[in-house]
Amino acid sequence: MKMDTQTLTGNEADAQQPQEIFAGLTEEIGRVILGKEEQVRLALCCLLAEGHLLIEDIPGIGKTTLAKVLAEILGMEFRRIQCTSDMLPGDILGVSVFEQKTGTFTFHPGPVFTQVLLTDEINRSTPKTQSALLEAMEERQVTIEGETRPLPRPFFVIATQNPLELAGTFPLPESQLDRFLLRIELGYPDRTSEQDLLRGGGTGRQLASVRPRLTPDQIIRFQQRALKVHVSDALVEYIQNLLDFTRTSAIFHMGLSPRAGLYLLRAARSWALLNGRNFVVPEDVQKILPSVAGHRLRRADGQGELGREELMSLLLTVPVPI
Repeated sequence: MKMDTQTLTGNEADAQQPQEIFAGLTEEIGRVILGKEEQVRLALCCLLAEGHLLIEDIPGIGKTTLAKVLAEILGMEFRRIQCTSDMLPGDILGVSVFEQKTGTFTFHPGPVFTQVLLTDEINRSTPKTQSALLEAMEERQVTIEGETRPLPRPFFVIATQNPLELAGTFPLPESQLDRFLLRIELGYPDRTSEQDLLRGGGTGRQLASVRPRLTPDQIIRFQQRALKVHVSDALVEYIQNLLDFTRTSAIFHMGLSPRAGLYLLRAARSWALLNGRNFVVPEDVQKILPSVAGHRLRRADGQGELGREELMSLLLTVPVPI
């Protein structure tokens, strides 16, 4: 299905099924981000679940372009932070500046006061600067000099991260990783998509042609609909069994936290909504499980993370409810 090139009105968005709307958005984004439909759908799922997205991959794959096109097509205000080792928390949150004319301090908001915040190469900033985002990501507010300031809604952080073996990177602490609902990798494009990219000379022209299709208020309504997607008691028990498996298995250094369980449930609801259902099935949980759990689990033997396929083979040993 091809979407109209105009922004949907509130009535039009409410009249259409979410499956139709987000399929159209995926198609439009796919004109810029070639051959990455699954990753685009996971990014939209993350937004619907009111989570934050971590994209880990080598430079030049299209991480920043994906963040830009998402912000543009969803009609959301967008700001970007290019993280460096000398960046300070005030560069993200904002600072108070003394005004000589009034004799008072005036707060100058930082780039965090936006709807889509891209923190590019987040692991090139120091842990102190990384931690400046913790309250913002969890509570949608920031506390500066004793005053709490709410952030715009919707609020969606997209962070890109280079592989840790690259020079000049600082590993994200577990507390920071845990704030990201999903982590995805874009990977190299397939041969056909890369040839199309080469013939087109890059994504600049396609990105410039992207126009908003939704409004922030419509996105909030879709987020509220996702929260109402039905989850049976059997599905809740299945998720609990998955959590228990990671906590008791000798393979993992540390199991999934209750927050991870809540995120898994929210993401499963959003994935079901994207697929046109008002109820969650086990396949929804299994589909988004690697992206929710992969960055939260470490091997007990100190050898880092498990590969996606290895992780799935282990977690799928947990029986599915009948």
